[in-house]
Amino acid sequence: MTAARAGEPFVWFDFGGVLSPPLEDLFQRYEVVTGIPVDLFKYAIAEVGSEYGLPPLAPIELGLLDEREWVRKLHAAIRVKEPALDLSRSEADFGRQWFAGHRVNEAVRDFAVELAESGTRVGILSNNVVEWEPYWRSMIDLDDVLVGMIDSCKVGFRKPDAQIFDIAAASVGVAPEQCILIDDLAENCAAARTSGWEAVQFHDAQQSISEVRRILEQWRP
Repeated sequence: MTAARAGEPFVWFDFGGVLSPPLEDLFQRYEVVTGIPVDLFKYAIAEVGSEYGLPPLAPIELGLLDEREWVRKLHAAIRVKEPALDLSRSEADFGRQWFAGHRVNEAVRDFAVELAESGTRVGILSNNVVEWEPYWRSMIDLDDVLVGMIDSCKVGFRKPDAQIFDIAAASVGVAPEQCILIDDLAENCAAARTSGWEAVQFHDAQQSISEVRRILEQWRP
């Protein structure tokens, strides 16, 4: 059993794939709305990332270009691959179109509220995009309970970079060993653990909530 730890725990929630619907649901919906096949769209995202020598979404998640320029580059990459594809339904205001019609994962949101109401501080630690903030923050509707919010595009680092975990812990005045991350990506969980955090890889709401509850129970003195 994990020993009780000094200091109160702080639970950090990822947004995409944890508080949001599954990412594949968003990709599939985008294909329906725009007519761009998922595999082709992912190819274009990777091509833009490679232009900067970075992982697929890193350029926009680090704020190296704005949303409209990113979409322009995506369209250019798609036209190289599929020059006849109609891109007229893919809008420059990507975030508005991407999040339209989607809802928060209610079970995860309810858990965040439950933790906050019981005295456990909670925050968001997300790789995200400047222009998308109005859409995802209104979707999750947690501003009244969040103590911390660290967004890659605002701090200049993204998961799994070690610096973002240091920034997050320092921003709310806790030690790394007080932090628990819930994230859908194994590499982000591994990086959090390397930084001294606990981490739970999200597969579904019931599994991840149960694992966090178990960790919190083990930490109690």
